[in-house]
Amino acid sequence: MLPSPHRHWEEFAPRMATGGLFFDFDGVLAPITPDPPAARPVSGIVAALATLSRQVRTLAVVSGRPLDFLLPIFAELPSIDLHGAYGMEYRLAGATAVVHPAAEQWIPVLRAVIALARHELPADLTVEDKRLTVALHYRRHPHLGAMIGDWAAAAGERFGLRVHTARMAVEFFPPIERDKGTVLRDETEKLDGAWFFGDDLADLTAFRALRSRSSADPGFRDVCVAIFNPETGTTVSESADFTLASPESLRDFLVEVARTPS
Repeated sequence: MLPSPHRHWEEFAPRMATGGLFFDFDGVLAPITPDPPAARPVSGIVAALATLSRQVRTLAVVSGRPLDFLLPIFAELPSIDLHGAYGMEYRLAGATAVVHPAAEQWIPVLRAVIALARHELPADLTVEDKRLTVALHYRRHPHLGAMIGDWAAAAGERFGLRVHTARMAVEFFPPIERDKGTVLRDETEKLDGAWFFGDDLADLTAFRALRSRSSADPGFRDVCVAIFNPETGTTVSESADFTLASPESLRDFLVEVARTPS
């Protein structure tokens, strides 16, 4: 019997021309780094994506990163769809970038959160301005996690923003209905199957969207893949069809299956 990852791929391969492959960025295509702007895909993985883009109908990155960060990284792969800021901005292959108009209205509020965080929180805390979201990273100071979580909860209530927990971070979002799950819901409407590769709690909405899609349409083939993440417990792995050990393991898997005839 084939190992689970390859069995899932063998079952999906006949659907490649009408299917989709969707990837988170941090912790999936790229290793987690204490310096978020420095994160880059593991060697060889973009080349594997390029090969797969010629076989599958939709190839996409769905990330919390801003679109301005993703565009230069995937500049040599124009056939890829890029969904940044959890889907609040996107650029589909061959098209111009689009920003959710309701999200843009919250930029001044997010700027106020940044100013308050820099005034009230430790000076060496990483405050990441993603334009449509704001992340507070405490990877260098894990002992501050509880304090930062409490501060973020209070600030979110004060400013009317959503607050989510991520890998050694908390993040502020505009209060609009847009997340990885809504991206997957919308982008799989015309597909016969899809995979989503994720590592963090925010990726669970994408998993749930695929499960919901296959429940509504038994002909739809969904595969949810976790990339091992020791920082947020076992929830993501327990929700996945299988788990890969690291972005490097994902790269090796993609290189192998890209050679498999569909």
